[in-house]
Amino acid sequence: MAYAVAPQMAYAVAPQIHSRPWSFGFVSSIGSSNGYLSGSLNLRKFQSDVPYSSVGRLTRATGEASFRRVEDEEEEEVFQVLTAVTSNYNDIVIVDTPKSRMLLLDSSNNVHSILYKDQMWTGSYWDEFVSLPAIIPEGPIAIFGLGGGTTAHLMLASWPSLQLEGWEIDGILIDKARKFLGLSVLEKHSDDGGILNINIGDALDPSVRISGGYAGIVIDLFSDGKILPQLQQVGMWLDLKDRLMVGGRLMINCGGNEVVNVTDNGICSEVSSTDCFWPNNSVIEALSEVFPKQLCWKKLPKEKGENYLALTGPFPELHSWSAVVPEALRASVKEWRPYERLS
Repeated sequence: MAYAVAPQMAYAVAPQIHSRPWSFGFVSSIGSSNGYLSGSLNLRKFQSDVPYSSVGRLTRATGEASFRRVEDEEEEEVFQVLTAVTSNYNDIVIVDTPKSRMLLLDSSNNVHSILYKDQMWTGSYWDEFVSLPAIIPEGPIAIFGLGGGTTAHLMLASWPSLQLEGWEIDGILIDKARKFLGLSVLEKHSDDGGILNINIGDALDPSVRISGGYAGIVIDLFSDGKILPQLQQVGMWLDLKDRLMVGGRLMINCGGNEVVNVTDNGICSEVSSTDCFWPNNSVIEALSEVFPKQLCWKKLPKEKGENYLALTGPFPELHSWSAVVPEALRASVKEWRPYERLS
């Protein structure tokens, strides 16, 4: 599911959608060599799908102002709104562009899933989850917060024999992702036996567990642009720890927050860039109480969204880990560092 605190890889959208009520607002976006657009599409409630033929323009936003249709700017990109519908949980919008399909959710309209048409990797935190199977036992892997399935697509493309258990609370979202984001393809066994089993329900419900435990759990749970408050509670992590098999691990998208500089005398100060920085993140703090000396973390660079990620379990031997993940991730896995709580 979904930079800053959820994947705000947001596009400025100036649609032409009949008389339906669209409004516009400005949010921060990630930077990218591909030139992602700044801005966000903010939707009011929809009662039914927008027709497939609705077409508009994506244009680069230039400031905190309302977006408008621009006919001749070089950086325009034609897009198509494939569906825009309101469920009990989300405003759901799926947009098609010449390069990708994107799932935007809730009032923040952050991008919660993206599939590129001419490349596999997203250049964002979803890619990082693909490194998890290399350091866990064989067994089923759960994805809590399946969204449109970006993580599942990447995992099964890289590790085609995986048994994935995807959990998503919004059944309407899943229906749309099956139709427009290829989820239905993942629900069929691959030639290597891999499959995504989709479960509709609350992933944090205590009943969501399997006999013997999960080998790994990917946690990517956000609502309205914010990480779920339950994930800031020690008790929730105790329960999630109990759902793992021996040797199993959790990998978590923790959203974003400040960093602090840790000096030799223990005094911390805010910094923008340093080799000695520490996360100030409530999710990681809660995790550290449940997994003392068994937690590592990383912060993605600005061009990848600046999300914090956390990983439970003994600190991996990074060179060995790097050697067995897909080539695109080999440098990235070496950026993990052990976490120790500040005194």
